[in-house]
Amino acid sequence: MVRQTGPGIAVVTAVLLLGSVGCGEQVPGDGKGGDRPGATATPSAAPSASPASPSGDDAKPVAGDVLPGMVSAAVARTQLAALTVGKPGTMAGYSRDKFTHWAEQGNKCDTRESVLKRDGTDVAQDAECRAVSGHWKSLYDGASFTEASKLDIDHMVPLAEGWRSGAAGWDAAKRKAFANDLARPQLLAVSASSNRSKGDQSPDQWQPTDRSSWCQYGRAWTTVKSHYGLTVTEAERATLTTMIDTCAA
Repeated sequence: MVRQTGPGIAVVTAVLLLGSVGCGEQVPGDGKGGDRPGATATPSAAPSASPASPSGDDAKPVAGDVLPGMVSAAVARTQLAALTVGKPGTMAGYSRDKFTHWAEQGNKCDTRESVLKRDGTDVAQDAECRAVSGHWKSLYDGASFTEASKLDIDHMVPLAEGWRSGAAGWDAAKRKAFANDLARPQLLAVSASSNRSKGDQSPDQWQPTDRSSWCQYGRAWTTVKSHYGLTVTEAERATLTTMIDTCAA
């Protein structure tokens, strides 16, 4: 697989352990992950402050979660209720270049290769940290892969969606952190087709075809927006509620 660097359209696959950039959107054939510019909308409300990190038993991830930084459905509902509701902002001034990625992560690995290693099983890497073999399962559609080149790294909350919901006012350092976040459920390896289908759309506009992933998807999206203090629309919040409600009691 050719190592990906620079702008592209995002996607993300989840680990085979489920049995994931760049955002939701990606330029066809690129495989690097990233957002396509969305339609211009009305200005957004100011983003809310990030709530405190969850603690206690409710903060423990659910069995079967394949993404880092996941919280329980109860915590996700609390996070969702605390998010500021507002209309999406415009795409004025947006550029993927304002969200530096993929960042170097040490040992010749960048963020993309780090996610491929994390989200796969039996992943072998060459001297340049490129994944040369392994097994991956895409969270969005359940498709399985043995070639890293077939995968995109998706940003759970696409870069363009982040821009419309508050990131337009961030500095460069915060945008870089958002685009390369390995601590929260913001990045995952998924099939290129599902990533490109998602584009930069919010949950009310696009949902994974594999409904069994909705519980994770809704909690992950909510957790990322909560941590970064991003806004949601009424329709987005309603769909996230539906997704989180698919979690087993």
